Amino acid sequence: MAKTLHHFIGGARAEGASGRFGDVFNPATGEIAARVPLASTAEVDKAVAAARAAFPGWAATTPLRRARVLFAFKALAEQHLDELAALVTAEHGKVLGDAKGSVQRGLEVVEFACGIPQLLKGEFTESVGTGVDSWSVRQPLGVVAGITPFNFPAMVPLWMFPIALACGNTFVLKPSEKVPSASLRMAELLKEAGLPDGVFNVVNGDKEAVDAILHHPDIAAVSFVGSTPIAEYIYHTGAAQNKRVQALGGAKNHMVVMPDADLDQAVDALMGAAYGSAGERCMAVSVAVAVGDAVGDALVERLTPRIRALKVGPGTDPEAEMGPLVTRAHLEKVKGYVDLGVEEGATLVVDGRDLRLQGYENGFFMGGCLFDRVTPEMRIYKEEIFGPVLSVVRAASYDDAVRLANEHEFGNGTAIFTRDGDAARDFASRIQVGMVGINVPIPVPMAFHSFGGWKRSLFGDHHMHGPEGVRFYTRLKTVTSRWPTGIRKGAEFVMPTMR
Repeated sequence: MAKTLHHFIGGARAEGASGRFGDVFNPATGEIAARVPLASTAEVDKAVAAARAAFPGWAATTPLRRARVLFAFKALAEQHLDELAALVTAEHGKVLGDAKGSVQRGLEVVEFACGIPQLLKGEFTESVGTGVDSWSVRQPLGVVAGITPFNFPAMVPLWMFPIALACGNTFVLKPSEKVPSASLRMAELLKEAGLPDGVFNVVNGDKEAVDAILHHPDIAAVSFVGSTPIAEYIYHTGAAQNKRVQALGGAKNHMVVMPDADLDQAVDALMGAAYGSAGERCMAVSVAVAVGDAVGDALVERLTPRIRALKVGPGTDPEAEMGPLVTRAHLEKVKGYVDLGVEEGATLVVDGRDLRLQGYENGFFMGGCLFDRVTPEMRIYKEEIFGPVLSVVRAASYDDAVRLANEHEFGNGTAIFTRDGDAARDFASRIQVGMVGINVPIPVPMAFHSFGGWKRSLFGDHHMHGPEGVRFYTRLKTVTSRWPTGIRKGAEFVMPTMR
């Protein structure tokens, strides 16, 4: 019988009380591995109440002591790195090496957050007027929430809560109900690291829990990563409740390959960026823009045998390069896009729809797919597929390639492969996309920079983690101070000026 999971509220395990449960699958076998409780509004209220009660004490804790808790959490997470990666692989399906790398990238945000005493330093001006000083401070918002996706069960929560906690906020996390275990384990490690009860809470759930978060009067801010339709819903609903919201949405990331590019390097980059994690990444490259037919022909010729030779298997197989998709429903959705691409007239060069693995016949596997001659009018070009499907689009010129990316509704990540410094510099300047790689296929910023797209890939004014994360989870206060000097001038009824 599948095990039953729980919530984590007020520093302790909390059994589900709604009577509703969701299934958590092992994507490699297709079997139900666990049941996860789906929180009611009342259970979300309980988590928020715990966070609200813990906020005054945590906000009053010095930034240095908050940083020490995060240092201890980082050390524990590193000790349990293999365990966390195994939880990610068991519920998402990605290969263990990729899972481990994603946890490590998340822990880099913890490293950044450990520098919070420096990051919270404000500005001070002595004598803005005679005997008057002025300074600024950044203070926490209160209770904040994170709603995270299935594709990075550890990394995306780690993009959010370390900085929020370091800034003095308390946190309610609603992870994807498809992949709950990593978040629950991190909650336990935070408690072991010395985090006071109630500062970090996990509630599992579906739309009922999401709406409870968005409408809760005691939640000051919401962070979200997921698809664009849901991101837009999160942003508008949360903002209508006067919450601060950052909602990161979908992507259709273009990689422009110039005629002077190192094609072997470009093909290696496309293989990893398109098929790593079975394409279930918001920064996956799903469109290769070949500048000129000669480049397009060369790319397709070199990619085809590599894609057919992809080693697909369960994430626990050390030989596997690509694991299964997260659920059967998502597998069928991705296959449906491949069917659609054929109907739309694109050339299906490599077809991975009928992949069957001996011993894993019920797993959610498909092979890599490659389309050529894809055009901007096709839905497989316009829409995010979120699977191991790469489309080759042919552009007549560099300017046409730039126009393609700039005219797409998404603007998350992009890359150019070239040896030409002028082209690279021009591309970085002109492209209307939030994250740009030059001979780097997946330009995810390091933790001390900030992550976020443009256009319909981001709703809200703040990118995630790095300096933008500190600004998102704090509000600015400016203090102007004058001490009595024994000189009284009487009441002033005009606009104050400094002399």
